Amino acid sequence: GDIVLLAKPVTLTEGDRVTLTTDVPVATDGTSKPEKLLYAVSLPPVHGQIEHINYPGVPISSYSQLDVVAQKDSDVHDNSHGAGKESLR
Repeated sequence: GDIVLLAKPVTLTEGDRVTLTTDVPVATDGTSKPEKLLYAVSLPPVHGQIEHINYPGVPISSYSQLDVVAQKDSDVHDNSHGAGKESLR
């Protein structure tokens, strides 16, 4: 089916951590199985990384819709100068 992805910009300042929820990335693929949706991080955050809460400090390149619903992934700022809005892609 058709895939629809909506991603809102996230604003982080130095050292911030934002938990990914269904308010940030939300996708549907026209099926009744959203738990099978996987996100691939094709363009990582400029000043940080996406990481799983069980493995802080380790960047991830993909995560599931189940992780988003369970709030297990975060966008983490790396403390460098240059905070701003980022969109997940």
